Amino acid sequence: MIEYLSNNSLLGLVIGLSTFLIIGLFHPIVIKSEYYFGVKCWWVFLFAGILFTAASIYVSEVLYSALLGVTGFSCFWSILEVFEQRERVRKGWFPRNPKRNDYDK
Repeated sequence: MIEYLSNNSLLGLVIGLSTFLIIGLFHPIVIKSEYYFGVKCWWVFLFAGILFTAASIYVSEVLYSALLGVTGFSCFWSILEVFEQRERVRKGWFPRNPKRNDYDK
């Protein structure tokens, strides 16, 4: 499969499309994480980012290495986004979790 993509100059297209989908997938993950766990879940994104990034170094296949790297750095970016999501909730742009009272007013 990888050989077919490389021979037909489709590898970059697949990596680009996959990157788009990975980033799009992290948007609802951040929203749900902040809703259910608040910002205290940032360390999970840090741990996952370190794991995915380290795995990307050890994987020799370009497609898989790139996708692991993109996923890892999307996890790192999600740390910032989970804190910004808290601010969006405070502004009323997203719903508050009524079971949590850790929002500063």
